[in-house]
Amino acid sequence: MLEQSAINAVDKFVASIKETETYKKYSEQLQLIKQQPQLYEKVNEFRQRNFELQNSEQTDDLFEKIDAFEKEYEKFREEPLVDNFLRAELALCRMMQKVDAMITEKLDFE
Repeated sequence: MLEQSAINAVDKFVASIKETETYKKYSEQLQLIKQQPQLYEKVNEFRQRNFELQNSEQTDDLFEKIDAFEKEYEKFREEPLVDNFLRAELALCRMMQKVDAMITEKLDFE
């Protein structure tokens, strides 16, 4: 069970993340794209397929599959609302990866 002091620290930390420009931009872009449910659904489909490709254990013809995927979604990615959302999401993911790495390093966790 998580100690109350750790829970309080996490709550405070999450609040500070929500105050960053990176998170605010992501949140804003998320709300904008959710206003168009069909587009948001297609973005989620894109994200799911991209995740599956990136985590595929099958290496045979992986480059061809990635190339075909990129071509299939090329026009879709040019849509400003889609592009802005995906860029904001990527920025938040990168920030969270850095945070995770810093926590792991500072804890001497191997």
